[in-house]
Amino acid sequence: MKKSLVSTFALAVIALISTSAFATSPQTAPLDLSVTVINNCTITTTAVAFPSYDPLSAVVDNGTGTVKITCTKNAVTTIELGQGANFLVNRRMLGAGPEYLNYEIYKPSANTPAASCAYTARWGAIADSQEFTPAVENSKAQRSYNVCGQIPLGQDVSAGGFADSVVATVNF
Repeated sequence: MKKSLVSTFALAVIALISTSAFATSPQTAPLDLSVTVINNCTITTTAVAFPSYDPLSAVVDNGTGTVKITCTKNAVTTIELGQGANFLVNRRMLGAGPEYLNYEIYKPSANTPAASCAYTARWGAIADSQEFTPAVENSKAQRSYNVCGQIPLGQDVSAGGFADSVVATVNF
């Protein structure tokens, strides 16, 4: 009987061990994820708004518009302004006739958003001007920079509307 009891006990232990050995248990494995964040920017503009030009006035005509950029955090950017559709030695707006009204675009006084106009450094693709380099920002929030337009005084033109279009480009 002892032999039979030991045999029964041994069989029970073997059955328990074999059941444990074949029992299913959860299995795990890592799932890795990765991505590369790209530099990207968008650009929008608001027109340079000049007051009415008086060719008899002894005061230059100043106007402001904006270039707004939204870029990847910490992106190094530059903003370029083209010469305009009517460039010939100077930027010019086209009127009827055809007549041209000279103007210039200047960079803001600093490379921070909303810096005031100083009308000292030309902005654009002209021989003595350079691109504008905004400060690097530590967020992707939209930034707005003043575009400072100026029409020299005393130009001999007829009354009427004058216009030009300049291409704004953000490089990143």
